Amino acid sequence: MTTPTPIPTTDLPVVIIGAGPAGLAAARALLAREIPYVQLERHTDVGGIWDLDNPGTPMYKSAHFISSRDKSGFFDHPMPQTFGDYPNRAEILDYTRSFADAYRLRDRIRFNTCVTTVTQNDATGEWTVTTDSDRIQAAAIICCTGVTWDPKVPEVSGAFIGETRHSVTYTDPREFEGRRVLIVGLGNSGADIACDAAAHADKAFISTRRGYHFIPKHIMGKPSDTSEHLPIWVERLLYRTVSPIMIGDVRRWGLPRPDHKLFESHPLINTQLLHYLQHGDITAKPGISRFDGKDVLFTDGSREEVDLVLFATGYNMSIPYLPPDYMEWAGGRPKMFLNAFARRPGLFGISYIEVNSSAYTLFDRIAHLIAEHLADTRSNPDRIRSFRHIVESESPDLSGGIRFVGSDRHATYVEVRAYKRELRRLARRMGWQDLTPGRFNAFLHP
Repeated sequence: MTTPTPIPTTDLPVVIIGAGPAGLAAARALLAREIPYVQLERHTDVGGIWDLDNPGTPMYKSAHFISSRDKSGFFDHPMPQTFGDYPNRAEILDYTRSFADAYRLRDRIRFNTCVTTVTQNDATGEWTVTTDSDRIQAAAIICCTGVTWDPKVPEVSGAFIGETRHSVTYTDPREFEGRRVLIVGLGNSGADIACDAAAHADKAFISTRRGYHFIPKHIMGKPSDTSEHLPIWVERLLYRTVSPIMIGDVRRWGLPRPDHKLFESHPLINTQLLHYLQHGDITAKPGISRFDGKDVLFTDGSREEVDLVLFATGYNMSIPYLPPDYMEWAGGRPKMFLNAFARRPGLFGISYIEVNSSAYTLFDRIAHLIAEHLADTRSNPDRIRSFRHIVESESPDLSGGIRFVGSDRHATYVEVRAYKRELRRLARRMGWQDLTPGRFNAFLHP
C-alpha cells in the first residue's frame, strides 16, 4: 500500500467513530489535550456492546467481565468496590455510562448517527466522513467501533434440518429451554454460553477442536489476574503448581488436552463449565465432521441429535465504513503499529487487540498516545516526521516471548506486559507526556 504524506489539516476536528468504552477513552484523551473532535455513535446511548439494546451486540444476559474489577477500569477512574470481583454485564454498562457522565462526554456525542464511508484526500490529508445524514470534514479518524460485530461461521458439510445460528444472536438462556443444544467453540464466551445451555437446555453439548488451559478465577481468595506483575515464567510455574490441584486433568470430562503452552492462546477463566461437565449437565464433543439431517456427526465417529447449533466461533475485526486498502489486513485482522496506528497518516484504531487483562486501562493508554501525536500535528512538525518514520518502518515484538498459536485469531494477540512496555518506550522516544494520576481531574463534573 502506498501511503500519502499529507499536510496536517489542523483547523479541522478529529472524528471519533463509536461511543463504547474505546471511543469514550479517545474522547477523554482528546479533551485533555484540547483537541477539537466530533464523536459519532449509531446507537441512542453510550455503552457499546454492553448495552443489550444496541443493535448487533454480541452480549448476553449472563455475561461477566473476563478480567477482574480492580484491573479493568478506566485510568484514574476505578470501578466501585461494591461490584463483584468479576463485574456482570449490567454493572459494566452502568460503570461505562457513569464514566461518560463524570467527564461530561455525552454533550459532544452525536447519537443516532451511522457512518457509511470514510475517505481521505491523498493530496491534503483531509478526511471526509459520510454519515446517514451529512458529511463531516476531519483532520484525523479514530476507529472505535469494536471487534465483535462481524461473526465468523465455519462451513460444515452436509445438510442440517435444525436451527443454526452464531452466538452474536444469543441473548437469553431461556432460548435453550426444551431443546437439545450444541455450542461450537471454546472461547471464554463459548464457555459462558455453554454453561447457560447446561443449566437450561434439555440436553447440552459443547464441541471444540482444540484443548485450552483452564485458570481458576481466584487463587487464595484473590482474582487470578492480580499475578500480572509476575514474569511470564513465574506465572506459568505458579499455574503448573496450582492447576493439578484446583483443576485436574480435563480429559476426564471429555475435553482435549491443550496442544500449546499456557498463554500461547487464551486461557479459559471459567471453572463453572468444569462443574457442569463433572455433573453430566453438558457433554464435551470433538470437532464437527458433518451434518446429517437431525444429527451432527463428530470427528470421533459419534453422532448426536440436536435442535440448535450455536456457533461461538469468533469474529472478524472488520471496519465496514473504511476502504479495504486503507489498512493492511491479515486473517480478518487489521495490521497497525502497536495495534493502534495505521500506516496511513491520520488513521487510528482503539480496541483492535486481543489481551486477557486491563482492557479499559489499555484503551486509555493507547488513546493518550494518539492524542499526544495529534497534538504534535498542531505544533511539532519535526516530531510528526520522526513518528511517521517509526510507524512505517518498525514492527515491535509484542509477544513477551510467547509463541502464540499460529492462526488468524491470534494475529492481534499481545502479551500485556510487553505491550505496556512498548507504549512507554514509544512515549519516551517521542518526548510525550506521561499518563499520570490526576491528569483528567479538571474535566470531572463538579
